[in-house]
Amino acid sequence: MGKKKILFTGYAQVHFVCFLPVYKRLMENPDVEVYLSGGFRRKEGEEVTFEEKGFYDPFPVNRENVLSLENIRNEHFDVLVSAHLSDTLFPGSVGKTVQIFHGVSFKNLAVREKALRFDMLCLPGRYHAELYRKNGLIRKDGSRCFLTGFPKTDSLVAGGLDRNAVLKAIGADPARKTVLFAPTGEKNNALDTMGHEIVKAVSGGAKWNLLVKPHDHPKKQIDWFKELAVYEKSGVHLVRDIDIEPYLFASDLLITDASSVAVEYTLMDRPIIFMDVPKLFKKLIERAPALDLDTYGRKIGRIVKSPDELTSAIEAGLSAKPGEGDDAGLRRKMATDVFYEPGKAVERVAGVVSYAAGVGDSLPRGVEELAPDDKAVSLKDADGR
Repeated sequence: MGKKKILFTGYAQVHFVCFLPVYKRLMENPDVEVYLSGGFRRKEGEEVTFEEKGFYDPFPVNRENVLSLENIRNEHFDVLVSAHLSDTLFPGSVGKTVQIFHGVSFKNLAVREKALRFDMLCLPGRYHAELYRKNGLIRKDGSRCFLTGFPKTDSLVAGGLDRNAVLKAIGADPARKTVLFAPTGEKNNALDTMGHEIVKAVSGGAKWNLLVKPHDHPKKQIDWFKELAVYEKSGVHLVRDIDIEPYLFASDLLITDASSVAVEYTLMDRPIIFMDVPKLFKKLIERAPALDLDTYGRKIGRIVKSPDELTSAIEAGLSAKPGEGDDAGLRRKMATDVFYEPGKAVERVAGVVSYAAGVGDSLPRGVEELAPDDKAVSLKDADGR
């Protein structure tokens, strides 16, 4: 019997960032062979295309196993793994489909009916499990839902990152405190609406390092690396790497708006500042039926309404003792609630994928399958599906 064929497809490079540690683990398994496909999603009017060239270039992968979309449309795979909810990149035929998700934002855009087009869902933790249960997405005849943890964030707690090395590699001084500005990709985000003002206000001179990480696939196409290049002469460091985790690890404070990085940063238990973006939230309420600002939301940090308030907010955050303040306790609670046993997710998700392929007769140790709740009320997507 030959090796089981596993396929990963994505349309943004962050999708593969979420799969990369699982990919490395699966590559150690002699019973499976892992193939990759997809490409940058481009939309012009109503036409959507996928540009394959360069998509996997930044990653340490087996180039021989990167397949064109044309090829996968005519092939069978034992398992498809996806970190997004679209079915546009499915192969010709597939045995099982596994969803691993690519974000843990309080926007909760992954809590929706279309997720159930996948056979198996690897949920990050109990917070999202309860949302799935509450909204009727765990069903007797539906997708199998597993608590696995979130592989992308394992590196934050696994002990393999070196703060000094991360900062030196980008030209930042490890002796200084470090502030990371990382907005969401939604329209009317903090970078689009006040990016220059924020960078001018926070560049800080000798006070701290400022790292700026534009979103990797924003809704509005602006070349922010070009726009902000002028500030690099004044101590601003633009993060061009796709994986943000090393920079979350190296930073002493995070500035964001509604990005999932805020939730990931709770694992570091460090101060968070949210730039207020009311236009973004007005639109978000319309398209994100599971948006949750009450349980945790922006309560895990401090909301700042304008760049003029940033310097004092940063100084207050950096001078606070570790764990100080009401938001610190809520951050720790959120981290425990959202991330199921962080540091073990890679092993568990790789095990679920292998199990889906028929390699092994049981789920990996520590994976919990969620039972359906007959009393739950079904959640409708914003488009009524």
